[in-house]
Amino acid sequence: MKSVEQHVQDILRIVPAPEPTELDLLEAHGGVLAEPVVSPVPLPGFDNASMDGYAVHAADLASASEEVPARLPVVADIPAGDPTPVTVRPGMCARIMTGAPLPNGADAVVPVEWTDGDTARVTIDRPVRAGNAIRRAGDDVHEGVTVLHPGVRIGAGEMGVLAAVGRRSVPVHPRPRVVVLSTGEELVEPGNPLGHGQIWESNSFMIAAAARDIGCEVYRHGFVGDDPTTVLETLEGLLEGADIVVTTGGVSMGAHDVVKAVLSRQGVEFTQVAMQPGKPQGFGTIGPDKTPVLTLPGNPVSAFVSFQILVRPALRVLQGLPAGPLPSVWARLTASVTSPPGRRSYLRGVLGGPAHDREAERTVRPVTRQDSHQLSALADADSLVVVPENVTELPAGTIVETLLLP
Repeated sequence: MKSVEQHVQDILRIVPAPEPTELDLLEAHGGVLAEPVVSPVPLPGFDNASMDGYAVHAADLASASEEVPARLPVVADIPAGDPTPVTVRPGMCARIMTGAPLPNGADAVVPVEWTDGDTARVTIDRPVRAGNAIRRAGDDVHEGVTVLHPGVRIGAGEMGVLAAVGRRSVPVHPRPRVVVLSTGEELVEPGNPLGHGQIWESNSFMIAAAARDIGCEVYRHGFVGDDPTTVLETLEGLLEGADIVVTTGGVSMGAHDVVKAVLSRQGVEFTQVAMQPGKPQGFGTIGPDKTPVLTLPGNPVSAFVSFQILVRPALRVLQGLPAGPLPSVWARLTASVTSPPGRRSYLRGVLGGPAHDREAERTVRPVTRQDSHQLSALADADSLVVVPENVTELPAGTIVETLLLP
């Protein structure tokens, strides 16, 4: 059997490095930034008021009190966006709105709540410190500073930063287009009635959701039966809109393992990987554009684990990201576990212990239903316990590597 690491490397060799594309901001949402973004201006670009009030000389209010308030003539009204230069001399003030530029001479803003709100001669009943309620130019970002680095996924916060520094478009690695297809004559679309020996199809929903969780654009074709001609024609028809195709089912050694039978003739390689669950695997390229196709086992848990361990690195590469493994922590087993000899097991687990405290010890509880067909336990699991190939049993209390599921 082939090692997990070797199989991942073999898959990555058929996955093309993505070319960045310049996209308008909203179209770039969900993509991965392909170059540094430098701010051409300071943010804010000018001193401005952080609240509605009055721009003043703080020294004019040094002795102001409720008993003896200061009364200052209002010489200007400054709304946000007003380009007119304004100067405020000592003994005077200007009414100012949030975000409006601070007038020349003023060194503080008095909140309107501290005043009587008059528009001709305002009464202020307390002193104010210099700099109050002022956002200074560049106190968020200095001109020439890199605000976003390559490899960041563009979400709402990143989108706001890009717009704030004046970018109308940005080069990104767009979300990979993943086509998901399951095979099997026994499958029925959820919501339809079941016949004898049939099951509702779940793999394509699960794999589509897993790909979407990590930032891909996903098309779930659903499933096809076990007719070789139909399988091949369906796959070929899906290639035009796909950066990668992921199938489940039909990859083992049975008489009706149609994916293996059909794609072997197209040059796709089928092999056994030293992992549990997920031993039967296939990978290769098909079609004129050599579209990568990854074929996973049909047992639901096998398909899910295979996606996280083998497919996820390929999808990260297609996004312009490093093909790293799932993040992991070390945790103490709360129960003993077993593993077949010569295969690395990935056991579903539930982490315990405070995740925010680095000094506190984490625990991990293996779920009780570990067979590859027992899908319900996936909903309980938030991690995968790794049992190395040369280990067949680990007692409770053992510290184990534990992969964090998205």
